[in-house]
Amino acid sequence: MRILLVEDDLMIGEAVSLALKDAAYAVDWVQDGATASRVLEFPEHQAVLLDLGLPGRDGFEVLRRLRLAGHALPVIIITARDDVADRIKGLDLGADDYLAKPFDLNELLARMRAVIRRQGGQAAPLLGNGRVSLDPATREARHGETAALLSAREFALLQALLLRPGTILARAELEERIYGWNEEVESNAVDFLIHGVRKKLGAEVIKNVRGAGWMVEKAP
Repeated sequence: MRILLVEDDLMIGEAVSLALKDAAYAVDWVQDGATASRVLEFPEHQAVLLDLGLPGRDGFEVLRRLRLAGHALPVIIITARDDVADRIKGLDLGADDYLAKPFDLNELLARMRAVIRRQGGQAAPLLGNGRVSLDPATREARHGETAALLSAREFALLQALLLRPGTILARAELEERIYGWNEEVESNAVDFLIHGVRKKLGAEVIKNVRGAGWMVEKAP
């Protein structure tokens, strides 16, 4: 799962980036509103963490432009502005959640999991297709009687597939969801991760569609 962090405070940005990476997210971090708007013209992320007090262009304007362009990816505002008027404005402009600084990083991660679940059409805390389940809070996966703790990138791969069961994801699509801008991707990285998940949970968990990509089946 790939996240765009828009935050100009270096201390907060570094802390949030580290927490996200520890929680198995790929993170791309920009520090001003104009750059954020350029990046979001063609969204390649699955969620945005957006500060409001940004240099050049504030977060409200970034959000307004994003929604006017018709992009529906989840946005959580993270800001020091905690008065009711700003909260209302942010939500009315299309934010999915609003979190005032200072905040607990575990709460931020929990809110992200909830927003991403809803975006994927799931309300339950576990992702699943009736055969395989995945707990985003613990990275534990289950298939039948088999349970396994996945590595950060194994989790990111299986999460990407379980958010869209029945949909074939090509190698490039999976790489986009697992790796950030500055991370080197080896040519066989996806194959290696799929092998790891299959070894832990069973070969039938992830289906290969020859020449197209990989998928998990829809719920029976």
